[in-house]
Amino acid sequence: MTSSDDIVISPTGWVAEQARLYEESDGTKGTTVMGAPCLLLDYRGRRTAQWRRTVLIYGRDGDDYLIVASNGGAPTHPLWYLNLRDEPDVRLRVGGERFPARAETLSPEEKARVWPGLVELFAPYADYAEKTTRDIPVVRLRRTDTAERD
Repeated sequence: MTSSDDIVISPTGWVAEQARLYEESDGTKGTTVMGAPCLLLDYRGRRTAQWRRTVLIYGRDGDDYLIVASNGGAPTHPLWYLNLRDEPDVRLRVGGERFPARAETLSPEEKARVWPGLVELFAPYADYAEKTTRDIPVVRLRRTDTAERD
């Protein structure tokens, strides 16, 4: 695994501050955003291959984690999502645990099934979906080290 020094943290001020708090506390602080649970997502930049980190709200679907590429309802996808499409192998920190995962954008049918629960978890998602013409992707993050845990 890469060290924290090798990871570029989001340039957005509050995200960077929360990511540092989350990491420095070993996942005991900074674990929620507006009352919703959040994780740290480490992903590779599609042009630079540099590891990058952001903080994202997550939901669950069985053992998998779900993240929403809402970008606050902006007309464009968030950069982290564009990177995941090109390089789906990521690393997560959820609370005190860090592990590898693989990202996959949900099909429209899967998204329709999980979307109500995600909106229940974080109500602004409904507003974000209404204010943009783009389809907001939902991404499944599936742990890839399950053989090591069994």
